[in-house]
Amino acid sequence: MDPDAYRETSLDRWQRAAGGWSRRRETLQRVAAPVTGWMIDATAPEPGQVVLELAAGPGDTGLAAARRVAPTGRLICSDWAEAMLDVARERARELGLENVDFRVLNAESLDLETASVDAVLCRWGYMLLADPATGLQETRRVLRPGGRVSLAAWDAPERNPWAAAPAEETRRRLDLPPPAPDEPGMFAFSPSGRIETLLAEAGFAEAQVDAIDLVMAYRSFEDWWETTLDLSRPFADMLESRSAADRTDIQASLRDALSRFAAPDGALVVPARTLVAAATA
Repeated sequence: MDPDAYRETSLDRWQRAAGGWSRRRETLQRVAAPVTGWMIDATAPEPGQVVLELAAGPGDTGLAAARRVAPTGRLICSDWAEAMLDVARERARELGLENVDFRVLNAESLDLETASVDAVLCRWGYMLLADPATGLQETRRVLRPGGRVSLAAWDAPERNPWAAAPAEETRRRLDLPPPAPDEPGMFAFSPSGRIETLLAEAGFAEAQVDAIDLVMAYRSFEDWWETTLDLSRPFADMLESRSAADRTDIQASLRDALSRFAAPDGALVVPARTLVAAATA
């Protein structure tokens, strides 16, 4: 993997994915509520503190913390993609939150002073970095002594068929090899002990790693299909590069792969599992 090429491609994809993430924001917020709650509890933000959210996307996790640190504390809501920050800005306006600063930040090279924040939140972000070790080292640098980091990362593919099925279909159609153990991706943090090792090597202590089971519910296979196209630019880009016949074949293949999760009324109820972790600077 060429890290610079990966970063460029990743940024482009997230810029183009922002519209879909905006459309699916309420669904994502509902599904992720247990994860957001765990992460907020693990960092325990207090009034007057400064909280940094990395790879914020729609910003739900950080905005929950912004309420906790108000009125004198503030949230730095950050993402590398300006278009994703626009989604978070709109959500903050809806909630009437005024103690939020929005910043375009690269998590691998944070333009922030050393020891300047009390807590860092990163929901499903570190695993996608070209260099997550550097990202966590930067997080450790900007945290004040005793500050807390909390993160979420998806568990193994077999625990997340809702996302593993289109990822595998993309690899098969593009004739791509299986991802290398250290390659960034949705499941990059799933190997046992990887999160603990990265946190320890970045200088964190008192690491805690748990798992949270979730349910991805869709009204139908078609609802899953449209949701996946909205949220996954790699899958959507692959699909757009294929012929109409190929797209029909891909849809049929995935319908069959997910049929075991279909209810009698046609709804899909697909299991999911995420890992969550917290540690002290």
